[in-house]
Amino acid sequence: MTRPRGKRSKAPTLRFEKTFLDLGHRFVAGCDEVGRGALAGPVSVGIVVVDLASAAGLRGVRDSKLLTPAERVALVPRIRRWSVASAVGHASAAEIDALGLMAALRTAGGRAWDSVLEDLTPDVVVLDGNHDWLSAPSQDVLFPTGGDALPDRTRGCAAPVHTKIKADLTCLSVAAASVLAKVERDALMVALAAEHPAFGWEVNKGYATGMHRGAIDAVGPSDHHRKTWRLGSAERPGTPRLESTG
Repeated sequence: MTRPRGKRSKAPTLRFEKTFLDLGHRFVAGCDEVGRGALAGPVSVGIVVVDLASAAGLRGVRDSKLLTPAERVALVPRIRRWSVASAVGHASAAEIDALGLMAALRTAGGRAWDSVLEDLTPDVVVLDGNHDWLSAPSQDVLFPTGGDALPDRTRGCAAPVHTKIKADLTCLSVAAASVLAKVERDALMVALAAEHPAFGWEVNKGYATGMHRGAIDAVGPSDHHRKTWRLGSAERPGTPRLESTG
């Protein structure tokens, strides 16, 4: 879903990314996630790697939430050509339930990272937000949250990760990553909507609209719902309140 369109925001640049040139870093990966606050579907993590020795700006790129669906889709092939490597990774609703949200984000990010490593190894990562959920854990763990926990089998990001609040608004590589992740996740939700038409995922993309909660009340959750979260309209103790867009 998309924020109301108002005055056009200032375009993100590579200014922050290029500060890493002075530290000897050439390949910088921007990273962002989508789907964190949804009731259904995966969390998805995009990574876009730029070569600071040659990269220029890319017109039209903004944080994905500031663009229309058509604008985002049109940007995807341009971002793929502009970057030296890019990927999107996903962690399913079942993995979110079994691992917890932060470990599921790391799993999705690790899958994107492993895909990027097939092309090159980034020197450093710029991650949107103030918490590093991307870095590989210090030792091999299964993120146990219960007897049926699923293992994280990705290698995980081993490069230095620099968090930056609102990086999706100011850093071009991160904004580009948000676009790739949003387009790919939205397409997954539209495909799932054809199999589960009651929930309106082709419109709400799995987020917590009134219509979505009402459908869960009426027909119950699907296999793609995050069953450890508050899903229907009835309040359940200990479950988070969630955003309705993203």
